[in-house]
Amino acid sequence: MNQPSSPFSKSQLLPQEEKLEILRKKGELFIGILKENQYQEKRICLTPDAVNALTYNGHRVLMESGAGEGANFSDLDYTNAGAEVTKDTKKVFSCPIILKVEPPTLSEIQMLNPQTTIISALQIKTQSKQYFEELAKKRITAIAFEYIQDEDGKYPAVRSLSEIAGISSVLIASELMATTNKGNGLMFGNISGVPPVEVVIIGAGTVGEFAARSAIGLGANVKVFDNSITKLRQIQTNLKQTIYTSTLQPKNLLKSLKRCDVAIGAIRGKDRAPVIVTETMVENMKKDAVIIDVSIDTGGCFETSELTTHNKPTIIKHGVVHYCVPNIPSRYPKTSSISISNIFTPYLLKIGEDGGMENSLRFDKGLRNGLYMYHGILTNKSVGEWYDLQYSDINFLIF
Repeated sequence: MNQPSSPFSKSQLLPQEEKLEILRKKGELFIGILKENQYQEKRICLTPDAVNALTYNGHRVLMESGAGEGANFSDLDYTNAGAEVTKDTKKVFSCPIILKVEPPTLSEIQMLNPQTTIISALQIKTQSKQYFEELAKKRITAIAFEYIQDEDGKYPAVRSLSEIAGISSVLIASELMATTNKGNGLMFGNISGVPPVEVVIIGAGTVGEFAARSAIGLGANVKVFDNSITKLRQIQTNLKQTIYTSTLQPKNLLKSLKRCDVAIGAIRGKDRAPVIVTETMVENMKKDAVIIDVSIDTGGCFETSELTTHNKPTIIKHGVVHYCVPNIPSRYPKTSSISISNIFTPYLLKIGEDGGMENSLRFDKGLRNGLYMYHGILTNKSVGEWYDLQYSDINFLIF
């Protein structure tokens, strides 16, 4: 008995469609990277190695000339990695996807094409209502990298930069104590027969943990204060050793501050960092002791803290050296850039594989969490409540 002939040829029945679809999607991303023009910002979102990974996968990267100079990456490094480099800033602004470390300024928003996607920091407390209104006018889709979550619900960008800030705080304190910087002449390091440097860390989060790790590694005696018993327990587990920990009781804190050589503030509040150390407590500290207020980005947790800059990083109050520079990771722009780049690159490659930003936002809950503006519609509850703006749930807009 003859079998009925199939309406399809053998070649048509082969599973080729999916293969072709993936190839078709590659190369869809056209990414623009601008030179950061904010004061003292030297970091860049993608390293040459990251650009090479993207161009190898068929994506286009257009860079503004000199964008990587602050982090010691030359235009030639990027050209060799497959990027196109231009001196025409407007040309970079015309790319469908823009990557920045700092959020765009109001004048930069004017240069964006309508319907552009921008991925950058948001820094909600430094913005204005007008910033979001201007993004809405241009129907911009905007993602804040500090809000992007990984599979565990953690914030990889925040953690990464917090690690750098924590380690930096100890390195900076070590520099400030050298007599070449008019310090007290003490050295970190467990020298035989010499009492170790006493370090007080306020806050047992990521910054506090990495500050403690670095200080212990340099032979210091470390005390950590936090009001969360869970965090204090966690920091001991992560450090794999028992250290002095305490809740934030003024009597205990004052006693430790009187004896310490270095105090590091690494605590955050919901809106503003809470003031934990009063002026009276600072007055009781040793002469030439060092305060590193990492919380200065959100107001500072020492009452005597005042904003300083990388050019003039310290002030002296009550004989105590205060280092209150915001954005400490930008002090080490190359390390910070590699760290940020490691977070961005897998997301960008995934967006390309998913067939563009729209699909990625549908599939990736963590990336969607970073979204605060979708085609000009505000989708972030915190921003809406902070600036009294109307916002919509992204899940109703995408599905």
